[in-house]
Amino acid sequence: MIDLRSDTLTQPTDAMRAAMARAEVGDDVYGEDPTVNALEARVAGLLGLPAALFLPTGTMANLVAILTHVKRGDELIVGDRSHIWLNEGGAPASLAGATMWPVPTEPDGTLDPARIAAAIRRDDVHFPRSGLICLENSHNFTGGQVLAPAYTAQVRAVADAHRLPVHLDGARLFNAAAALALPVARLAAGADSVMVALSKGLGAPAGSVLAGSTAFVAEARRWRKRLGGGMRQAGVLAAAGLHALDHHVERLADDHANAQRLAEGLATLPGVALAQPAVSTNIVFVAIADAPKAVARLADAGVRAVATGPAQARFVTHMDVSRADVDEALIRIARALG
Repeated sequence: MIDLRSDTLTQPTDAMRAAMARAEVGDDVYGEDPTVNALEARVAGLLGLPAALFLPTGTMANLVAILTHVKRGDELIVGDRSHIWLNEGGAPASLAGATMWPVPTEPDGTLDPARIAAAIRRDDVHFPRSGLICLENSHNFTGGQVLAPAYTAQVRAVADAHRLPVHLDGARLFNAAAALALPVARLAAGADSVMVALSKGLGAPAGSVLAGSTAFVAEARRWRKRLGGGMRQAGVLAAAGLHALDHHVERLADDHANAQRLAEGLATLPGVALAQPAVSTNIVFVAIADAPKAVARLADAGVRAVATGPAQARFVTHMDVSRADVDEALIRIARALG
């Protein structure tokens, strides 16, 4: 089976498992796990932010960021195709007591700064207070499109004009940095808080890191505890993250090249068309009739994908998918689709 459903499906490499096995550990709730502390310091440094916090998942990291930034009754400005809006179970509303204002997402993954500004509430007791602007980079549901630093600076200017913080869902921020050939700190600039996932393109089995100011992270640590995210000898997982940062960042370009090759091959098939502006990173969306049935046929042929709508499917390349796997997948897909 060639599994192209998500880059969360990667298996720890033998070297990563060895790093996990020999990890020096302590009780992280007491701040005494040296491997967790090393990971947090490493990620904070990479992002150019003062402090960071290790969490079990990206969804929890985004929620902790929201809880730290806003008060109950506040409103978040999010993209209408963002992961926070679509795929995090309504956590801001159900757990943070925050409403969300979805701004139309452009095909390149951006939110029009003018529309962001228009969504910011004026001071009126009839309205919720605008409390936070959320961006996503790379942007999952526009096909892994990347936000350039110049764009983030425009959003920062809007946020500053209205004295609002900016949170960046950077679950695949290292993919975006690889695509733009820029240090990841350049893409984090302009955000008050940034979340990066270790369990997607970087190949760790679990974990995300939330970074921000020292005061922000101190309060985020309190929220992590309240949500049950305080782990004990978590260095076993943090060691996988450190190994991924040491060994799996540069190879992200391979995933991007494989995605490009996959997209080019898919586009030659009758009834299949690319459903995004370009292949920028490791995610490929295609338009295809009766996508759920088509995806089921692909699975029978030995290729897994995800139907993301009645006429759309998603393929994601990752470190467990080689160039040869992509070529074989295209043969199987062509056969399955007739």
